[in-house]
Amino acid sequence: MKDITSRQDIEFLMKAFYKNAFDNPVIGVFFTKIAKINLQEHIPEITDFWEQQLFRTGTYKKNVMQIHKQLNTKKKFDKTHFDTWLSLFHKTVDNNFKGQKAELIKTRALSIATVMQLKIV
Repeated sequence: MKDITSRQDIEFLMKAFYKNAFDNPVIGVFFTKIAKINLQEHIPEITDFWEQQLFRTGTYKKNVMQIHKQLNTKKKFDKTHFDTWLSLFHKTVDNNFKGQKAELIKTRALSIATVMQLKIV
């Protein structure tokens, strides 16, 4: 298995993650009913976000915390939602990639989920 080395790898990872997330009984509703994510529009944006996290590209300009705070006003997040998201994210990474950047993206995901729980829940 190879490491995450490019934007294309991140895009592949995001498509794999969201395929599972949309169908997940615990968190799927946030993507399909609350945020009503259009994957064609969302994949390039979320790829920008993770590309910034891994490769410091500077392409992501939105306030990710504010986006999630707004979602929380529509349906409250709880610890189970964050745990499920993190587990699914890690599993998707582990099923597709191995290496330094794969470990880094999981570490960043844990940090982001932790900060969001502290600021939102």
